[in-house]
Amino acid sequence: MPKSQENQRARVNVRRPDVMELVTAEVAKHYRSSIVERLRDHHGEISIGNTVVRLAQQFGFCYGVERAIDLAYASRKVFPESRIFLIGEIIHNPEVNRQLVDMGIVSLPWKELTKDYDELTDDDVVIVPAFGAPTHFMNLIHKVGCYVVDTTCGDVMKVWRRVRGYAKDGITSIIHGKANHEETRATASRALGEDGKGHFLVVLTLAETDFVCDYIRNGGDRDAFLRKFADAISTGFDPEIHLRKVGVANQTTMLKSETEEIQNRVRAAIIDRDGDASGFLVFDTICGATQERQDALFAMLRESMDALFVVGGYNSSNTAHLVEIGEQQLPTFFIRTADCLASIDEIVHYDLHEKREISSMYPSKLTGDDPAVIGITAGASCPNNLIEDTIVKIFAMRGISREQVEQALGCNA
Repeated sequence: MPKSQENQRARVNVRRPDVMELVTAEVAKHYRSSIVERLRDHHGEISIGNTVVRLAQQFGFCYGVERAIDLAYASRKVFPESRIFLIGEIIHNPEVNRQLVDMGIVSLPWKELTKDYDELTDDDVVIVPAFGAPTHFMNLIHKVGCYVVDTTCGDVMKVWRRVRGYAKDGITSIIHGKANHEETRATASRALGEDGKGHFLVVLTLAETDFVCDYIRNGGDRDAFLRKFADAISTGFDPEIHLRKVGVANQTTMLKSETEEIQNRVRAAIIDRDGDASGFLVFDTICGATQERQDALFAMLRESMDALFVVGGYNSSNTAHLVEIGEQQLPTFFIRTADCLASIDEIVHYDLHEKREISSMYPSKLTGDDPAVIGITAGASCPNNLIEDTIVKIFAMRGISREQVEQALGCNA
């Protein structure tokens, strides 16, 4: 007889004090950085010789990511002999996901329910990632009776509550996000409501938003609308009906200024059509950590720098938005790890526009003997040890050793 959800909760508590003490030590061993901690104590700036490195005031792991990693590590300690599965990736960072693979935690497909899910049993453990998972995934897992360790970020769940409310009131959710992102898929499933009769539309760009706004104001070719958003709308979506009353929400890791602009444009279109904004609702659902990291980068960019390095997984949405902010002002390089700093001449980095990894020459200011100021930031899913590696590698490219960096920061004091 499969275990009930209540029995699962009664039988497992992965946050036991004895477990978390071990987890804290293991996580620190894998991801802690004395250099980053000392640099934070130095107000994020270190100057050695003719080289200045600045670290944004807010960077790297947020609380939600730390919690997800802790719960994943704790799962293996609480269930040392069990099969443990993870829906997709715990977060968007290859180093962190590799550590879980090394623990024997198996990643399941996240885009659709494949035959892998048919092989789950009520003795298995399933970890839900920080992004959450669509409702039909959760329903299947609970039906099987698996132990569930849910690491979904609290900020994501706030969005879910909002779109469920929209659905209950017959309001269509317009979700600013990437239609094929794990979090957006999970949110969209909640936008269908408890009865499955709700509706959603996902928009990514301002151009897509303007297309929707034009339809709100003037109507248009219904079939063309449905073709354009074929992979970004709920089943049975009809723009003639489901754009009458809308509520805006978002993937929590989007660029705040862009989400706000989308809100403003949709609201203006509703007012133009109806004469008032009664058919429009909005709720700020950008996560606090995402906003803090964006604000910290804007603050750092107010001072002159020669280049910016953004460290994180290439599929990390919040990290990509930091790159977008930086590249508006100065040479900006999106690197996964310090290994991307291949040589004194070459940087391997991800190009957001070409959507692939490319190779570029260092800015000339960084390769000579001239003074250089170099900025570093990292997305909310990037651990401190990878930031440390980048700091050390950048100084090494400038002829400055790790020992000199540690000495300047007093790491051995």
